[in-house]
Amino acid sequence: MFDTFYKLSGLPFLLTPDTRFFFGSSGHSRAMSHLVYGLSQQEGFIVITGEVGAGKTTLTEQIWAQLDRRTYVIARVVTTQVSADDLLRLVMVNFGVTETPGTDKATLLRQFEHMVRAQRQQGRRCLLVIDEVQNLSLAAMEELRMLSNITVDGRASVQTILLGQPQFRPILASQDWEQLRQRVLASFHLGPLIEPETRAYIEHRLRTVGWRDDPAWDDDAFVAVHRHTGGIPRRINTLCSRVLLLGALEETHRITADMVDGTSEELDRDLGAGLAPATPAPAGEDAHNDLLRRIEALERQAVRQETVTRRVIDLLETQVTGQA
Repeated sequence: MFDTFYKLSGLPFLLTPDTRFFFGSSGHSRAMSHLVYGLSQQEGFIVITGEVGAGKTTLTEQIWAQLDRRTYVIARVVTTQVSADDLLRLVMVNFGVTETPGTDKATLLRQFEHMVRAQRQQGRRCLLVIDEVQNLSLAAMEELRMLSNITVDGRASVQTILLGQPQFRPILASQDWEQLRQRVLASFHLGPLIEPETRAYIEHRLRTVGWRDDPAWDDDAFVAVHRHTGGIPRRINTLCSRVLLLGALEETHRITADMVDGTSEELDRDLGAGLAPATPAPAGEDAHNDLLRRIEALERQAVRQETVTRRVIDLLETQVTGQA
């Protein structure tokens, strides 16, 4: 809806990773350098951690888009809350190894080695990407380490990229994970965007779909987006998408900080109900003032929702008339 109103060629803030929208922030550029270095070693593990929505998957999509498909075969495992044996079988299946039900582990490993050898003969390397690695058990990680121990013609059979949330770092640092840690060749923690990068990120995604300063964004609006999202790209996408929807429904060509603040509050109510920590209820005069503020907020929300509803009805009637 808002892409049509603002004459954009597409939706700029989709949550699905898309290499067209890759934004090389300082953190993402450094993470990319670590990935490139690690891949150049042709063995071992590469570890990338970051908060949910920080852009870890986008990074791997970007590096995959740059790799020569004739020299790499990639397998990706995103379901990690599985047993060690199931993980091994998932890896095999994602590499295209046909598994017969009931096949024992020794046979699976021979099939894996045969697959790697066949890929090597065609000039391709095997790259494994494990997402949400913080959910893996030690036994499952041992399966991955075992695969990394397999060599074909004197070279490592597979190289592995581990993507995880921040809690994986202390897990990796524990004594139990020493053997795996010794095989980590590159490691990087992907932090949030800083305030100027948040603005540049928003403008980059908008320009990718043909934005020509319509709507115009107030400087304070960019600051507000960063404040509400903490610079996490996925949160930025969610908030900006809703802000643009509001702008289109209200037929405005200017995005203000108040619009961002109000939309963020609505998102908190819609998606974060019950998640915020409870705060003590105010008492006395403070309670009275707090009640007044809540009533005023509800009145503003009611007016906005009425406006939005009328606008949606008008748009639907216009579409029906145009199709008649």
